[in-house]
Amino acid sequence: MGWWQVNADTLARSRFVLSPLAETFASLKLLHAAAGTHPGEHDWLRSHLPGYRAALAADPVTALLVRAGLGRSWIADFLTPTPRDGESFEEGVARVRAADPAAARAHLRTSLAGPLPAALDREDLPERAAALLEHVWETDVRPYWERRRRILEADVVARTALVSRGGWAAVLDSLRPGTRWLGESRFQVNLHEYPPREISGAELLFVPVTPKTGWVAWEGRERYAVVYPCSGALAEDRRDRAHAVPDALGTLLGPARATVLVLLAAPLSTTQLVALTGQGLGSVGRHLRVLLDAGLVERRRAGRSVLYSRTPAGTTLTEAAAPLP
Repeated sequence: MGWWQVNADTLARSRFVLSPLAETFASLKLLHAAAGTHPGEHDWLRSHLPGYRAALAADPVTALLVRAGLGRSWIADFLTPTPRDGESFEEGVARVRAADPAAARAHLRTSLAGPLPAALDREDLPERAAALLEHVWETDVRPYWERRRRILEADVVARTALVSRGGWAAVLDSLRPGTRWLGESRFQVNLHEYPPREISGAELLFVPVTPKTGWVAWEGRERYAVVYPCSGALAEDRRDRAHAVPDALGTLLGPARATVLVLLAAPLSTTQLVALTGQGLGSVGRHLRVLLDAGLVERRRAGRSVLYSRTPAGTTLTEAAAPLP
């Protein structure tokens, strides 16, 4: 297993960061795998996979670069520069384009765990990688970025609340398969047999993405990042859960308000509800006020966030309105 030695100060100063470039690379990985994990991803792949495959079919060198760069158990480092707080997609992809060609070829040998194919022994690999990421961003990610950004922000709210309730160990254990707090200042970041790294004093970032994937990245000894998939209920398209609102409950409360009540089976913030429902902030706030006044939901503070959840009365109403099996 791979693990990092992390002191208390580094963990206390760690931050959650959103990265359009990380989201784009995660989407590239999903396109490469061509296999979704839930109906929302399946729909997205049906719409975007044909165009992606056509683009690679027209450019065999870049297609080979993708296969080599993703490797079997290691991603070529130059493809995943460590995210930076507030960095735009354009700023991030510029760092991919600026990678040293010789270093890019060395990274590919590492990801392949063997020699570099002759077709990739060239100077324009960083440019080709950047151009492909730009294509995926413009065609497959940017049209959905505003909704995805809200989903990622909601995940950060939930993780931050978890820190206040259970400490960092609870968050590290829940990021993705293979991550967990080992104790004695050791953070397991994956299941691969790689040498441990001492990162005490470095900047540590946690970066959510919506596809079900993840990786680690670092710049020298100064900045480290763990990219992880945001929580499943948030990552799925809200249409996948529309059937969960019983017709009777929708008739009683109105479909939009009933959706909010159904989703509050688990504690959620207003930001999360906006992301999950697609409703505006004002609409969600009005629905919550009505549900609070009716005694169907309750709220409590978790750190800087306010979380809402169903009361026993709200749960009883929801279950009573559900159709019989």
